[in-house]
Amino acid sequence: MTNIAICGACGKMGRVINDVISQRDDCTTVAGVDKVAESYADFPVVEKISEITEKPDVIIDFSHPSLLDDLLDYCMTNGVAAVIATTGYSDEQIEKIHKAAESIPVFFTFNMSLGINLLADLAKRAAKLLEGQYDIEIVEKHHNLKIDAPSGTAIMLADAINEELDTKCNYVYDRHSTRAKRTKTEIGIHSVRGGTIVGEHEIIFAGRDEVISLKHEAHSKSVFAVGSVNAAVFLKNKSAGLYAMSDLLAES
Repeated sequence: MTNIAICGACGKMGRVINDVISQRDDCTTVAGVDKVAESYADFPVVEKISEITEKPDVIIDFSHPSLLDDLLDYCMTNGVAAVIATTGYSDEQIEKIHKAAESIPVFFTFNMSLGINLLADLAKRAAKLLEGQYDIEIVEKHHNLKIDAPSGTAIMLADAINEELDTKCNYVYDRHSTRAKRTKTEIGIHSVRGGTIVGEHEIIFAGRDEVISLKHEAHSKSVFAVGSVNAAVFLKNKSAGLYAMSDLLAES
């Protein structure tokens, strides 16, 4: 049995994660952390991570980047594994996550969806085959409450593609201020915010007289919740290190 604490427990994702956990017999929610501190199920919810009374095996974090230091401090002090699924981290914060993985197991990815990770794999293969002949653009769409742009997933996809290219590309986020032809060494990344869109990511390979598109649509937050719970169960009893969806899939 994997004992899980949810950081961001009272938010929309936190509640979905608890619902997913409640329907499984290999894990259970033992605590929640949220500034609202509203207990809505059979586990306590505290305002600060330091106030958790029952030590969990793993913490799933779907909260806010500002809480990263407290999260990592608690996990490293108490030997607790962390599934970090929050987006919007700075380069400095990502470096802290990597550093923490030297002493505790950390599962870190910009998107917990199995489908998105498959999309990244397909995009890498396409980029390797099409390099130099096709322009690459990424379009991501999310609901009107999402704060960060572009999405962490869009950056993850761009990074995955760039790793496969012999000639590395720079990322272009906004074209309105530059009146110039598109260069071959760039990946365009574009953000759309509106309505209740859960998450859509499309990778466009535009060549001469043809366009190849790879697309993923998330219709419910549950796809991310299921992935994060799978990651938590996977992470229990793992040695210190940085883990990602590819590691989980390789063990499945």
